[in-house]
Amino acid sequence: MGRLPISARAMRSTRLLRAVSSSAKVAQAVAMQAQSATSHPPNSVPQHTPPLPPPPLSRTRAPSNAQMAFPCLDVLEDRTRSFDTGPEPTYSRNLTGFELYHSSQPLRLDNGGILREFDIAYETWGHLNEDKSNAIILHTGLSASSHAHSHTKNSAPGWWEKFIGPGCAIDTNRFFVICTNVIGGCYGSSGPSSIDPADGKRYATRFPIITVDDMTRAQHRLCTEQFGISKLHASVGASMGGMQSLSFGTQFPESVGRIVSISGCARSHPYSIAMRHTQRQVLMADPNWRRGFYYDSVPPHAGMKLAREIATITYRSGPEWEQRFGRRRADPRKLPALCADFLIETYLDHQGEKFCLEYDANSLLYVSKAMDLFDLSLSTRQKAIDTRAALYVADADTVPCALPRSPYKEQPEVVADIPRQLNFDEAREDLVAGMGPLRETPVFVLGVESDILFPSWQQKEIVDVLRDSGNTEVEHVELGSDVSVYGHDTFLLSVKEVGAPVKEFLEKVF
Repeated sequence: MGRLPISARAMRSTRLLRAVSSSAKVAQAVAMQAQSATSHPPNSVPQHTPPLPPPPLSRTRAPSNAQMAFPCLDVLEDRTRSFDTGPEPTYSRNLTGFELYHSSQPLRLDNGGILREFDIAYETWGHLNEDKSNAIILHTGLSASSHAHSHTKNSAPGWWEKFIGPGCAIDTNRFFVICTNVIGGCYGSSGPSSIDPADGKRYATRFPIITVDDMTRAQHRLCTEQFGISKLHASVGASMGGMQSLSFGTQFPESVGRIVSISGCARSHPYSIAMRHTQRQVLMADPNWRRGFYYDSVPPHAGMKLAREIATITYRSGPEWEQRFGRRRADPRKLPALCADFLIETYLDHQGEKFCLEYDANSLLYVSKAMDLFDLSLSTRQKAIDTRAALYVADADTVPCALPRSPYKEQPEVVADIPRQLNFDEAREDLVAGMGPLRETPVFVLGVESDILFPSWQQKEIVDVLRDSGNTEVEHVELGSDVSVYGHDTFLLSVKEVGAPVKEFLEKVF
């Protein structure tokens, strides 16, 4: 007899199982009847014993799983408790090694605010020559101090330590280097944590909104009044410093000989604005922020930590993290946890921990907003000039900000009470006109292909706009992913790839 088809064999097996199951049930019923007859003889009444109530669950039964531990939250809570007795955040302590320039003349700001007087913290390296023609101003990124390089008054390594010094990218045998902490910062320059001379109290969020152009006007005053420098050899900066470098040149083209802009832009674009907005919202959601009036109490360290973690994601690149961390976990022997578990999570946690008490939360809000507002277009600059001129006439104080009247919605091309937005071609022409003052200034622009915060197309935009404005002395270098996978932080890490072309441009004879 041949084998049955698979479907037939399956049906036959099912019938056999049912038969076996039925027989088992019959046998079980017979056995139960026999047991009942034995236990309760005929004509006897069964003695029913009521069942015992179930024991209280809370006393004898354990939960299915143990509660998870949250060491990451324990750290935050312990830190909050520690502020009852200290320590004060690093930024609130007197840092050493910088000089202080004080301006008693008011600085009127692009958006209507005013600093009746202000301080700028700065540090220098090298020697200023007799005709004061060898000075370079070095601009910082968002959270950097004036300490770009070690010196006798502060031997700690600076944030650009390997780029500055004898024979380095910025050769201190040839150049006199000035680096400042920007206004709005918290490392010696006037910012939200500073004292308002009008009432002797900290500014907090009474500090006015600032722009990158405001920062560079304050720096120009330092160069001319403190050092008597009429024309800098160069203006150099990366990231927000790249913005400042271009800003300095467009505002004071007669005061600078050449411009270096690394991983910067000519105007902020939506992606970077969105990322900084997210950081600010996370920070301000910390209940300890208290609308900016947290000084001399618990600072919003949890919000600062999370904001820095978000920022760190934009500073590096995916390919680097794939090589560096992959999907590895910090300790694969342990069960997964909701706190930092993967190596990339522990890295972000470390970066947030390191930063959360080293920089003033309000400074992060103000300086990052200045980056969002950055736009070298002519119409933007003219509006700022008009605003400052009105302050001179009316001697007005800070103009309060105002939110839109209704929630977000797509805007039509023309709205009655809103100025018409420029289309793409008009905006491009506006930017070309705004960068026109640099048409006679040699400019070096460096971008990084793996940079996601300031993508390389933004540096190409700088180059194209400058050339459209008539500048024939524009040099452009782009570091491909085969050279650097460090993303935006390449300007801090790739000493040779960044330093060599910068050095060549600074020492070139035009």
